[in-house]
Amino acid sequence: MLIKKVAIDLGTTNVLVYVPKRGIVINEPSVVAISKEDKKVLAVGVEAKDMIGRTPDMIIAERPLKDGVIANYRTTEAMLRYFINKALGGVRLFRPEVMVAVPGGITSTERRAVMEAAMAAGARAAYIIKEPIVAAIGADIPIGSASGNMIIDIGGGTAEIAVISLGGIVTSGSVRIGGTRLDASIGEYIRRKYGLAIGERTAEEVKIKVGSAMYMDKSLTMEVKGRDMISGLPRTMTISSNDITEALQHDLEGLIDAIKDVLHRTPPELSADVMEKGIVMSGGSSQLRNLDELVSQATGVACYVADEPLLCVAKGTGIALENLDSYKRSILATR
Repeated sequence: MLIKKVAIDLGTTNVLVYVPKRGIVINEPSVVAISKEDKKVLAVGVEAKDMIGRTPDMIIAERPLKDGVIANYRTTEAMLRYFINKALGGVRLFRPEVMVAVPGGITSTERRAVMEAAMAAGARAAYIIKEPIVAAIGADIPIGSASGNMIIDIGGGTAEIAVISLGGIVTSGSVRIGGTRLDASIGEYIRRKYGLAIGERTAEEVKIKVGSAMYMDKSLTMEVKGRDMISGLPRTMTISSNDITEALQHDLEGLIDAIKDVLHRTPPELSADVMEKGIVMSGGSSQLRNLDELVSQATGVACYVADEPLLCVAKGTGIALENLDSYKRSILATR
């Protein structure tokens, strides 16, 4: 087998690349730094993320994907080319086959943009597959069985909710609530309540260290540095996990409503299966403290976070690419 295969989880906040037999070889932020003058790509991934909020006027550090779909075509193509080359090494006889996981609610235009970006980045053939399907495969859910399985994949840009049976999606929903939106809500809340402006990286750090989906008896705290909105000077203050729970209330209500909506539209037979097996959560943002508990309480269905939730989509995409014939029905588009 001289033709290489590459599976890509093209996320709003992170890009994960899976190469068969080697596993996940790249897990880097989906950020690109570009020179304003000649539109040249200066850095991609970790290097570019370090530049966010710290660049001079001539450099822009941006995320080319918004809510899981391409917002800037040229930058996405440059990013894909960089990651494919990094995963496979420079000299290759044959162009690789590439499979990209995309949000379930993607439009045909957005899908075409992903296909074209993958081909332009050097793919010999490109396949597109829906995230909920590959998240379920990566979480070891037997999607081919005649039984209902419910998966909630919460990434950086979107939350994908789906009930899967016989290798296909029966009912699904997609809401643009993910890690980036939660970070923005935390930043907005701290600015409104405490008059302290913080950057998006600080907001993300606060969410990871003390964030919780439900109020906790023993609240966690951390010190946050930012700029005082009134004096304009640097200031440090202590934030508690209950602050973050309050900040995320509105977004989490939107997520719960979307989950309930998918459950309402699920056929009774499959509902019974979901009730029996429980709901599986994957994606980086599913790691928010007590989120599984909140979903369980709101729906009355047991909810679990998959092992290595951040890697489920990438692993599932890799498995689907290695076994193309078995997953033919699940593939959205091919070229």
